[in-house]
Amino acid sequence: MTEVAFHTGLDDKLGYACRLLRKAQRQGQRVVVTGEAALLSRLDVQLWTFEPGEFIAHARLRSGEAVPQALRGPTPIWLADEPAAAPPAPVLVNLGPGQAIGYQAYQRLFELVGSAQDERLAARARWRHYLAAGHTVEHHERGG
Repeated sequence: MTEVAFHTGLDDKLGYACRLLRKAQRQGQRVVVTGEAALLSRLDVQLWTFEPGEFIAHARLRSGEAVPQALRGPTPIWLADEPAAAPPAPVLVNLGPGQAIGYQAYQRLFELVGSAQDERLAARARWRHYLAAGHTVEHHERGG
């Protein structure tokens, strides 16, 4: 069963995602990140610019696109509008307000939640869903 962890109270959700993905890359993890298309595009840019001189290997996979064969093996992090379209990975990161479709196919799910009221309310609904589905849910309150 998928391990679920909420990281809440994130004043800079994309900056936090960059740090989380950097850590995953350093540990040799494969990760799929999902969320709204505009937010994933902003994360794509930020992964190139958040730390001078540092590169986090990733690729952007928009809705309806196929994974280029040349990138399938070497790319550890996929920013995917539709997680099921990305190559298999053990970890899914959800930046979106809705439940990540197909999260059950992953060993771990990280829900990153900003500090805005609407994000917190949407996260509470997802939390209740995971509990009702029998998942144990961890909570990590952050402040930035």
